[in-house]
Amino acid sequence: MPELPEVEVVRRGLQASVLERTVDRIEVRQPRLRWPVPADLPQRLAARRVLAVGRRGKYLLLDFGDGTLIVHLGMSGSFRFLRQPQPPAAHDHVDLHFQHGLLRYNDPRRFGAMLWHDAADGPVEQTHPLLTSLGVEPLAPGFDGELLHRATRGRRVAIKQALLAGTIVVGVGNIYASESLFRAGIRPTTPASRISRERYDRLAQAIRDTLSDAIGRGGSTLRNFVASDGASGYFQLDCFVYGRDGQPCRRCGTPVRVLRQQQRSTFFCPSCQR
Repeated sequence: MPELPEVEVVRRGLQASVLERTVDRIEVRQPRLRWPVPADLPQRLAARRVLAVGRRGKYLLLDFGDGTLIVHLGMSGSFRFLRQPQPPAAHDHVDLHFQHGLLRYNDPRRFGAMLWHDAADGPVEQTHPLLTSLGVEPLAPGFDGELLHRATRGRRVAIKQALLAGTIVVGVGNIYASESLFRAGIRPTTPASRISRERYDRLAQAIRDTLSDAIGRGGSTLRNFVASDGASGYFQLDCFVYGRDGQPCRRCGTPVRVLRQQQRSTFFCPSCQR
């Protein structure tokens, strides 16, 4: 599933290709995504200009002034911007046509979403039910160790599960939680309430560094993620622990271990993470 770095890479690609551009028309070949694509979306977007391309967690937000197109890539969704028209392939479900090309949405598993939020209903991030319960953005100024420490008091859940939940901080998916906890020297099974403020300071910085590094590397391409220009991500090539079960730790040489937490693989170094 595309996580925050991958979605941010897509956002930047869309900003470069469609910002301040006007939609000529929209084709919806398959409306049955995770939720149905609104039947009136072609009428709503025709002749509308993209005023901003934002992101909240793993949701892309295309602002058209009178409303916002909310897009989630689900498990396998992707955007491609095509300068020249090409016949649609299997799983090419939605096309947004512009004068200078078309933005094509492909989603083999159809777990993604494309929804409309009317501006009359209020600010999208504050009123749309998919966005109101999301945690703080990890790259925003308000994210720090004090926030993590305060939010985890009394919580017995393992720290990795607390990060994945998305209610404290958004976008720290499975890969990036394992990598951040390694950088901070925290074992992923440690109860969230038992981690000190000082260790949370290290973890907050590790999360920011890990996500920033991943964005700079174009995200992680483990299955079918590509950016809107078709480029793959390369962060997974430099992972400290993720996907390296049995291989020597890049810091101490101890074999990396893997365990299961709520059906997700967690990678860690038993020597570096106490």
